[in-house]
Amino acid sequence: MDNVSLIPATSVAPNATRVLVADDDPLARRIVREQLEAEGFSIVGEARDGEEAVTMALRLAPDVVVMDLLMPRRDGIAATQQIVATAPQISVVVLSLSDDQELGLLALRAGAVGFLEKDISMTALVRVIRGIERGEAAVNRAMTRRLISEFRAASAPVPARPSAGQALGSQLSAREEQVLGLLVVGLTTVEISGHLELSRETVRTHVRSILRKLRVRDRVQAVVAAYDAGLVRPRSG
Repeated sequence: MDNVSLIPATSVAPNATRVLVADDDPLARRIVREQLEAEGFSIVGEARDGEEAVTMALRLAPDVVVMDLLMPRRDGIAATQQIVATAPQISVVVLSLSDDQELGLLALRAGAVGFLEKDISMTALVRVIRGIERGEAAVNRAMTRRLISEFRAASAPVPARPSAGQALGSQLSAREEQVLGLLVVGLTTVEISGHLELSRETVRTHVRSILRKLRVRDRVQAVVAAYDAGLVRPRSG
């Protein structure tokens, strides 16, 4: 715990909503902390990576965690999943530089109560946290429409039992299938980023999600799993 950034007790207001800020950017943490403290929130800690976010959240039991998506050691989605699985009373809001709806769905499926772009104004972030106190979720209109579409799709009649390959493939989002297909043909993160017009960080997040869903350790194993399940076919010649 030597590297854990705890906030002095003098900065914690009694009976205030307790917030943990997780971001690897010190400036971003300071801006969020100062604004939330000015609005009467109690900042109980600052985490500098995903592993630290999990450790501090489970130790300090904040009411809300403001979680950056892309951090060292563990990304915000994986950290959110562990926090919520262990302490479901903690509300997590994930902030991302990308507005990619696939990432938003991953965050919400991991247990986050909100997914917002990182350039959200501090005034809006305050409103979001106030809303969370009232039991509200925090997603934009585009994500709300996407969630409705997902709900409708999930409510559709269940088809006949799929094959093993279909079952494996159904775990992946459309974007993840695209990324996996490009991994199969040997593209690097930089090449996938250019091909799909996504940031490198977004590509890495999709790859990590693919590895989790396929239950493999690395990209090579992901490609092997894709072939074994019949999701892709070896190229002839």
